Amino acid sequence: MSNYDFTEELEWTPEAKAKLKKIPYFVRSQARQRIEEMARDRELEEVTAEIVEQARLELGQ
Repeated sequence: MSNYDFTEELEWTPEAKAKLKKIPYFVRSQARQRIEEMARDRELEEVTAEIVEQARLELGQ
């Protein structure tokens, strides 16, 4: 389990939100958590479309 505090929400750009909405609803919550974890790993304060795309490539979606 990760040591990250998921109650601390990251900001999402409108483009990143649009990409997240394209993910099927039944895995969207898990995808969002993984994307935010990746953003935190990179010490980002905002989730961008680029990090969403990176997650998609890494997770094989």
